[in-house]
Amino acid sequence: MASKLFASRTNDAIDIDAPADLVWSVYSDVVGWPAWTESVTSAELSPSGLLAIGSRAQIKQPRLPRVEWTVTALEAGREWVWENKAPAATSVAAHSVVASGDGRAHVELWIDQRGLVGRTIAVLVRRMTRRYLRMEAEGLKRRCESLARERDAG
Repeated sequence: MASKLFASRTNDAIDIDAPADLVWSVYSDVVGWPAWTESVTSAELSPSGLLAIGSRAQIKQPRLPRVEWTVTALEAGREWVWENKAPAATSVAAHSVVASGDGRAHVELWIDQRGLVGRTIAVLVRRMTRRYLRMEAEGLKRRCESLARERDAG
């Protein structure tokens, strides 16, 4: 019960007119995020290459400190979960892509702020977190739908 008491989730979702495999390839390439979402100013992945359990991503967002996320769960082509741990605060975020038929994809993203300090931080930056998740979802939609149109035209 205490873990739920000191947890706060913020989430978003979006439907994208592009195949799930295309959406996954764009979304899981975290180094490329700054090119399509204003919510990320820089991103690095170590080791470089494809996401894998244990991969570490350094993400810098406007008005926030650089944060290192470690991939803790991964279902290739479908979902990854990563987390950031600090004293009395753990952030866990998930990114999922589901084929929804007719060449479309449904994307869900959420972030949990856990622990006493994490919950306090979540309350303080909730509006910004919601805005950044929305920017991420809308940017992903624009990028993937543009790539799908280019692929269909070519």
